[in-house]
Amino acid sequence: MKTVHLTHDYPVSPERLWTLATDYGALARVMEGVVAFEGLPEGRVQEGQKIDVMVSLFGKLPKQPYHMEVVECDDSRMVLRSSEKGAGVKEWRHTMSVTPAPGGSRLTDTIEIEAGLLTGAFALWARYLYGARHKPRLRLLESGDF
Repeated sequence: MKTVHLTHDYPVSPERLWTLATDYGALARVMEGVVAFEGLPEGRVQEGQKIDVMVSLFGKLPKQPYHMEVVECDDSRMVLRSSEKGAGVKEWRHTMSVTPAPGGSRLTDTIEIEAGLLTGAFALWARYLYGARHKPRLRLLESGDF
């Protein structure tokens, strides 16, 4: 198993960032051009949700089934934990937290991945995938949509 850890700072309140980061519509928007989702629910993430979606990398590669389970979504602590699998991944555990930071807030992603011989490649993908969310999130926050 490999672990990927990323942090990104945002010039907004933790509550505002948390609202954005836990909204499925925002997820689809920040992932445009990187991952296309089919079957993603509307609204905000809810603890206990079990979601089966089809994902297509870059919106060009064949769709693959992907399963996500929201293990924890604590609005008061601003912590989200999910357990995911599919598209070649045996286990993908994601923990996201939002905390105060100088000038605004900090979003931290920790992803634990098990994909057999491809674990290293999936860890590189995770680093890219979660890093690619930063600039689109900033644009959404600047636009006032969140």
